[in-house]
This record gives sequence, C-alpha cells and structure tokens, in this order.
Amino acid sequence: AQAEASVSMATTTRVAADQLRYPPGSAQLTYLDIQSVSAQVPPVMDPIPARITFDEDHTVRVFSPLAGRTAQIVAQPGHAVQAGEVLAWIEAPDYDTAVADLRKAQADREVKQSALVRAQRLYDAGAIALRDLEAARLDARTSDAEITRSTARLHGLGSSGRDGRFALRASISGVVAERHLNPGQEVRPDAPDPLFIITDPSHLDVVADVPESDVANLHVGQSVRIQADGSELTDVIGTITMVGVAMDPNTRRIPVRARLAAPPASARPEMFVRMSPLSANAQPVVSIPNSAIVTSGLKSFVFVEREPGLLVKTPVSFVHRGREVSYLRDGVVAQGRVVTRGAILLDAELASGD
Repeated sequence: AQAEASVSMATTTRVAADQLRYPPGSAQLTYLDIQSVSAQVPPVMDPIPARITFDEDHTVRVFSPLAGRTAQIVAQPGHAVQAGEVLAWIEAPDYDTAVADLRKAQADREVKQSALVRAQRLYDAGAIALRDLEAARLDARTSDAEITRSTARLHGLGSSGRDGRFALRASISGVVAERHLNPGQEVRPDAPDPLFIITDPSHLDVVADVPESDVANLHVGQSVRIQADGSELTDVIGTITMVGVAMDPNTRRIPVRARLAAPPASARPEMFVRMSPLSANAQPVVSIPNSAIVTSGLKSFVFVEREPGLLVKTPVSFVHRGREVSYLRDGVVAQGRVVTRGAILLDAELASGD
C-alpha cells in the first residue's frame, strides 16, 4: 500500500494552487482528452435540429410521359449520368403511334404539296377556278400544321426510340439518387412517385422547422454553421434562402431552408445535422465544448495546457453559452490546448491539496 501511494505521489505534482504537472507517460494523462480550440463566429441562438435535403434547383424527378412496360433499366442508383443519357427503355405503344402519326403527316404533306403545284399550273393555264386553287392551298397548309403538331408531340416526349421501345432519358447531368423502377413494371404518366431522382451532389440544402419564438433571429441571406457528429460536417457554412411565411399546423413551427456553400463528400440527403444561425457583425471567438468547463460558485474555469504535462486552471467568461458548445470572451486564445474530458477530476485533485 505504501508503494502504491509513493507511485501516486510521484506521478502528480501540484505546482501551485491552480496548476498541476504530470510527467511524460503518466497514467493520469490517459484519462484526459486535450484538444486545440479554434475561433468561430458565435451563433445568435442554440443550434436547431435540421436535415440535409436535395437542392431543388439542381434536382429532377423523372416520370414517364407515356404509359407502357419497362423493357430494360440502364441507370442504377449512384451512377453519374449526363443530360440526354438513357435511363431506361420502355415498351410504349403510344410512342409507336406518335412516330406513325409523324410519318403519316410527312407522307400526306408530300401529296398535298404535289397537288398544290398541279393546281397552280392548271390555274395559270385557266383550266380551274380560283376557289380550286385556294382549296389546294388550304390542304397544303393543313398538312404543314399536322407536321408541326406531330413533331411537337415527339419533341415533347424528349426522347427517341428504337424497335418499338421508348428511351427514358436524363434531362440534367448529375447522380442517380433514387430509382423506383423494376424490370417489367407498368409505368404511366400520372404515377405518384418518380421513376428516377437525379441530383447534382455538389448542391445541397438544409431544412429545419423553427419555433415561432426563434424566427425573429433569422432572415434570408444570413449565414449559418452546419455540424454533425461523426462526419466531415464540423464547420460547413451555408446561407438561408427561405424563411417560411406560414406555420405548419401540425408541428406549429416555421420551415427554414439554407443552401450549403461547399458540401463535403460525406454530406448525404436526409442526414440529420445541427444548424446554428450566425450574427452578421460578430467577431470570431474561441469555442469550447461544455465538458471542458468547471464551475465554482459564480465563476467558470477551464484547464489549459501551457506546456506538455502542465495544466493550469484558468478563469473564463462567455459571449454565448449553448447546450453543447460555449463561446468565450476571454481566458483562452485560439489554437490553445484545453482539457475537454476529465476537467472535473483535475479540479477535484487541486481541491484535495488544499
């Protein structure tokens, strides 16, 4: 027992009333987390639960413009596609009908144009009346109108086909985020769900439902910080693009949408995040997790590593105290190293030496 006590005495030295020193390799250091802190613009309110979603300006939901049956699926979820690339082949009788209508209109125009040429010659020779020539001209104009209608119909389908199959194509370049289509599946234009969702992953939004009492702190154009645990989303900046004008009758909250400036590769639609609205005029200050803070009466302290093994209990004051992170007015400089786990144990060890 005496040997164990001497080892404990040797591994910790109380340098002063607010300082502890640990020799290199001390066992006590394994119970501590010491991290560098950075300066950030403080938020105007506590983080709001939010989720990442598609940027609707860079997302397309693809429906089939024709009824038919799926013959072949080309694009798969996660595949990058270019605008105009085939997503699937659909057996669509209506497409064959549209092609046949155009070919029929083209053939009819040839006949009507030939008839108009003959009528013009006969009229010039005085063999027919003017009304017969006008009738030929009307038939020719009607055939041209039918060509225009049939061509517009095919153009409206936005695709081309082959062997009786209709090509469902991507209208934008991006990544296939979702596919709701199976081989042999019947499709129709009025289906409730899209067959494919294509989006540009470099453009993402964040949406949140905000209590009415907090909406006054938000406005379009305001910067927000997006964070999520266990991902690269630690300090991603976005900009509010929409603050709802009506309250959701079910949640009694107001929807808010922000656009991410440069989403990292780890950002995924439907990922849960925290959105912190920032003040436009505030200067960056040091932020620390609340686990680093020790409270004694009305004062708050953190343990700062001044040099390897030397931990100093340092008083701090706050610009903003959040539920998980607080922002300091003074006491710690940016890039300083602070004990973020084990501060309470260090404080108890200092107190035990009094």
